Amino acid sequence: MAEKVKINPSILQWARKTAKITEEQAAAKAGVSLERYQAWERGDDFPTISKAQKLAHDFRRPFALFFLPDVPRDFQPLQDFRRLGSVELGTGSAFIIREIQQKQAWISELNQENGEKPLPFVGKFSSKDKPEEVAVDILHTLQIDPSNYSSSNVIKDWISAAERQGIFVSRTSFIHSKLTLGSNELQGFAIADPFAPFVFVNSDDWAAPQLFTLVHELAHLWIAKSGISNEVEPVTPDRAKFHPVELFCNEVAASALMPMDLLHREVSADFSYRYEDVFSLARRLGVSAYALLVRLYKLGMLTLSQYGILKEQADLGFQQFLLKEEQRKAKQKDSEGGPNPYLIKLNKNSRLFTQTVLDAFRGGVIEPTQASYLLNVQVNKFPKLESLIYG
Repeated sequence: MAEKVKINPSILQWARKTAKITEEQAAAKAGVSLERYQAWERGDDFPTISKAQKLAHDFRRPFALFFLPDVPRDFQPLQDFRRLGSVELGTGSAFIIREIQQKQAWISELNQENGEKPLPFVGKFSSKDKPEEVAVDILHTLQIDPSNYSSSNVIKDWISAAERQGIFVSRTSFIHSKLTLGSNELQGFAIADPFAPFVFVNSDDWAAPQLFTLVHELAHLWIAKSGISNEVEPVTPDRAKFHPVELFCNEVAASALMPMDLLHREVSADFSYRYEDVFSLARRLGVSAYALLVRLYKLGMLTLSQYGILKEQADLGFQQFLLKEEQRKAKQKDSEGGPNPYLIKLNKNSRLFTQTVLDAFRGGVIEPTQASYLLNVQVNKFPKLESLIYG
């Protein structure tokens, strides 16, 4: 008979609950009956070593944690700024938030130990300030000119600019093959720490909403409001369902991505207000046609009638875009066998975080096992990550 291990049942229960996993799901993962699993959480019975290791893996907790005498202090939950009526955060969201919190805590401690100064832009403003002023400061700090991006990949330009200023940007929608993140549940979140600010963007969205989410989360840093967001978008109706902080950060994002003076230059007297022209301008700015229409309407540059007509065309254009995207992704998967797994890990970890960990590892500051744990990559595969950073 396989040897059983006397784990702490209270910690087993805590690990399951913080992973947003039900008793039924945990029993199925362990391959035992519900009654047997419940006996483990009561302490009436104990799992075998292999079963306990399997549960530790499924709950994303170190196996040794099960043997502590008391439930450890976990990271404090981030404030939930999501829209009223949002679905409860699931297992995937719990895992990605915890993972980013662990990375953020490590890099913040490292930066403080190295005598790094706090970043002056974190908490520089509050939600009582004017969104336009915050937007101008973001553009100035990141040295971004929305009228003159350096490439056609606008979100990449923004991420590179943010990471040059010490902001860690993580992007993924992928936990593992059977666990992904839906953007309706979690679109992004921010940890506004002055020594290691971290931003997460759910890449389940297409490029334009991802960019808007990124700048929205940057606004959270500028007003020092750590928290979780979903349904990040320019808002016209139903504002009551949105948290005031979210409305403020939306205004900041809209002002940064679509500055008023730029729009007045672009939408001059000879602007036709045809959907093709609106779409072309939105594409150059890296935003959705809908986001641009809302911005133009709020600035009084569109009548309500014009807005309504163009909004219908934008909705139709978006459906056609989604169809083309599905076809493109299917074709890419067939020809390339899917995305590069190391590029996925690099984007998930943040390029800046990956580079920092690799530098610490190469400099002997951290052990190979810790570096591997932080990056979730085997040490002998580090060159694959490095080739993507510096290649």
